[in-house]
Amino acid sequence: MVKPQIMSFMFNTIFSRRIITGFIPAVFAVLFCLSSCKKPADDNAATATDSVAEPEFVSIFNGTSLEGWEGDTTYWHAENGSLVGEVTPQTLLKTNTFIVWKGGTPGDFELKLEFRIAEAGNSGINYRSEALTDVPHALRGYQADIDGKINYTGQNYEERGRTTLAYRGEAATIYTQDNPSDPESLRANVKNNAWNKRTVTGTLGNADSLKAAIKSGDWNTCHIIAKGNRLEHYVNGILMSAVTDEDTVNRKMSGLLGVQVHVGPPMTVEYRNILLKQL
Repeated sequence: MVKPQIMSFMFNTIFSRRIITGFIPAVFAVLFCLSSCKKPADDNAATATDSVAEPEFVSIFNGTSLEGWEGDTTYWHAENGSLVGEVTPQTLLKTNTFIVWKGGTPGDFELKLEFRIAEAGNSGINYRSEALTDVPHALRGYQADIDGKINYTGQNYEERGRTTLAYRGEAATIYTQDNPSDPESLRANVKNNAWNKRTVTGTLGNADSLKAAIKSGDWNTCHIIAKGNRLEHYVNGILMSAVTDEDTVNRKMSGLLGVQVHVGPPMTVEYRNILLKQL
């Protein structure tokens, strides 16, 4: 017969070992759980820190009014979801006139929109431009040219500046004129409505094929990408002109955005679904 003192000792020893045996794995289990539970939080924090939200396209024309835009309402109004520029026999222009977006002065950006222009029409989308102080509603700067006869649509033309920088189908690099400190040097370096200090570095396709891709009297898409000194004009998804502007004297890296009605016969031009993404 086992004495009570021995039984008590054996019981306590076994019981203590069970507690220790069970306690140690439990401690490790808790520590493992705490360690593993932190990892998703750390991963999530790293993801939130490392990822940068991509800029998105934002509508800058509400389709119903000229809110957010400034121009001569003799020539501009909103109708059927479009920003409409119209010249009538009674309102013929003496100088080109613009309606300007008042939401900022974009530098690097992408602009997407749709346009439709009458056959007699002449228009364009100005960007990185500045307002003239002596002519109302006038801009000086880069322009994605648009015309109803499709002679110029897609080219890069600098309004009231260096004139044509790249014709449709051209990739061109632009340089500063000689003697830029001379006030007359800018006009002196323009010949046949094109900038002399430019070099055509490549072709973007057959001229007739590019023209055929633009619809006359119907809706077309336009996509402008301005990033650094690289300027690209797309019409209906096709690259029509590309400019690399190395002219540090005359180029602009940011400025006003607007659309134009041009001096000439009565005409109508329409713009809709105007979307801007600032980069």
